[in-house]
Amino acid sequence: MSVVPDEGVPPLPDRSGRAVDLVLRVAGGLLSVVGGVVSAVLELLLAPVRVGGYLIGVAVLVAVGANVALSWFAHATVARRWAVALPAVPWFVMVAVAGIRTSEGDVLLTGTWVDLLLVVAGAMTFAVMGFRRVLATPPTRPGA
Repeated sequence: MSVVPDEGVPPLPDRSGRAVDLVLRVAGGLLSVVGGVVSAVLELLLAPVRVGGYLIGVAVLVAVGANVALSWFAHATVARRWAVALPAVPWFVMVAVAGIRTSEGDVLLTGTWVDLLLVVAGAMTFAVMGFRRVLATPPTRPGA
């Protein structure tokens, strides 16, 4: 008498498969953190961009698009609901530090409408993506 495995349930990975999975998840998490830093730096560089002497706000669009992509990437690679925090935390730290005036009087975020909208839109994007992941119903394994 032979037992045929159920075709709907994937087999559990062996030890080497679990090790590779762990390495890929850690690498994805590290890339998410680096992506959060790079995204914040790019947005801070784009915040003062002007065309014809007028602020154009391209940094806000980059913030929303990049933060959505980073949130998706973090969740897809780490496969945990809390993974959205991996790019969000360094992004928040970088933006918060950019708003602090140095002893010499330098500051990156000066309080223009673009700077304020950048902070609000970027933070809200991470918040919405995080809430979507936290409130989503967990996937169920067939046959479980």
